[in-house]
Amino acid sequence: MKIGIVGLPNVGKSTLFNAITKAGAESANYPFCTIEPNVGMVTVPDNRIDVLTKMYDSDKTTYATIEFVDIAGLVKGASKGEGLGNKFLSHIRETDAIAHIVRCFEDEKIVHVEGRIDPIDDIETISLELIFSDIETINKRMERVTKLLKSGDKKAKEEKELLDRLLIHLEAGKPVRTFEMNEDENALIKDIYLLTSKPTIYVANVSEEQIDNMENDPYVLKVKDYASKENAKVIVLCAKLEEDLSELDDEDRIALMQDYGIKESGLDKLIKASYSLLGLISFLTAGKQEVRAWTIKEGTKAPQAAGKIHSDFERGFIKAEVVSYDDLIKYGSMNATKEKGLVRLEGKDYIVKDGDIILFRFNV
Repeated sequence: MKIGIVGLPNVGKSTLFNAITKAGAESANYPFCTIEPNVGMVTVPDNRIDVLTKMYDSDKTTYATIEFVDIAGLVKGASKGEGLGNKFLSHIRETDAIAHIVRCFEDEKIVHVEGRIDPIDDIETISLELIFSDIETINKRMERVTKLLKSGDKKAKEEKELLDRLLIHLEAGKPVRTFEMNEDENALIKDIYLLTSKPTIYVANVSEEQIDNMENDPYVLKVKDYASKENAKVIVLCAKLEEDLSELDDEDRIALMQDYGIKESGLDKLIKASYSLLGLISFLTAGKQEVRAWTIKEGTKAPQAAGKIHSDFERGFIKAEVVSYDDLIKYGSMNATKEKGLVRLEGKDYIVKDGDIILFRFNV
């Protein structure tokens, strides 16, 4: 899973990226500090993996991972190439989802590219640039479809009708993700890679002084209201505090979070929101050799889940031996869960659930 971190210059993108990846991406108080995208892999915190590793005395532990891409600050005119905009937009196109960092704090020492603090105007500046880019993409696609239409291609007619409707939607200033489509229509435009079709999380970045009331901060409430209109998720964090937390050991980090009354880190919030947004879950494999988390789409059937491990597992799938994590922990061992009849043999139509511990049986 690849999440693109976007926003206007100086809203806290690179500061947050540094905090969640500890990758040391350059962060400075001037626009276009980030030109080439910084990329960092982070492990997905999962207490279940830690517990299973101890239970099986495993030689290896492998967590699920998320790739974060710190994309340079966009500005007005990015869709026309302003501020190296075209290059930045291409980086967004390669991501699965967008984490849109929105500045919700005032600080005279940190300049705002527009000279004022207005989170909704900031959001709309980015949104419009992505919309303009999508309009341009659709117009180019329309040229190709029109040529196919003249040759009597039936699918071209369906696609042109869809593109016409999409253009009207975009020209009204609305992102593709709020456009209602059926599965067939969604498949028609999937390979166009429209920027505003990407699931989006708005990350309201507040100052340390706002933490006590950050969920109800006036700026944050404006972001939440805006996001609700397009069914987008919002998380609230302080990027500066997250950066401080990332430099501490576990004991000191917990103590500092307690001082601020924070129960979970911004990284944990962002990961949970990302998984929920993209409809992702994790199934687990466990044994002496390795305990591992595997990320799949919610609704994935057992053979396709097996294919995440190896294509041979999917091709030669016979059965899945499944026990839930909660049952295994409750009774303390695989033998005990088997005695209770809680280990099941599931076939090709079984839909894998979050926290399933699975042993796949296959024959190639």
